[in-house]
Amino acid sequence: MPKGPKGEKRKADVIGNAVHVMRIATGQVEETTGHEGKDAVAVARGKRGGARGGPARAANLSPAQRAEIAKTAAQVRWRKGK
Repeated sequence: MPKGPKGEKRKADVIGNAVHVMRIATGQVEETTGHEGKDAVAVARGKRGGARGGPARAANLSPAQRAEIAKTAAQVRWRKGK
C-alpha cells in the first residue's frame, strides 16, 4: 500500500481514493490526522523547537559559511534534474 509523506497509509487506486474523500466530505467516515496516539504537548513542543532551530542556526553561521551551504544546495538541486 502506498504511503504519504508522513508515513500514513493511502489507497492505491484513484477511484477508491475519490470514494474515500467523498465519504469524509459527507460525514460517513471520520477524517484522521497523523497525531493519533501522540501526546499533544509533545507534538506542540516539537513544532515550537523546529521553528526556532533554523533561525538560530542561521544567526550563528558566518556569511561565508551560509554562502558555502547555499552553493552546495544549488549544485545538488541542479544535479537532480539531469
